[in-house]
Amino acid sequence: MPVKLILHIQNADPIIGEADAIPSASDTLIALRHPTRQDGKELHFLHENAVTVFWPVERLNFIEVLEMEEEEDIFGPVRE
Repeated sequence: MPVKLILHIQNADPIIGEADAIPSASDTLIALRHPTRQDGKELHFLHENAVTVFWPVERLNFIEVLEMEEEEDIFGPVRE
């Protein structure tokens, strides 16, 4: 199940994105899909078509794990 992470990178603004799982203590790289700034703006240093980016753990101060928003039911109450 994907998780939403906020990476707090040394001397840079935090970056938010999705990962396949919570990183383990033995990981050396963190893969983040659809990375953006916290305000939703694109990252100026990434190519516009980049989908997944890897960050070395040694460059991170800490990682926040956020709850994923649950998808709403497709079928709702039907009014007749």
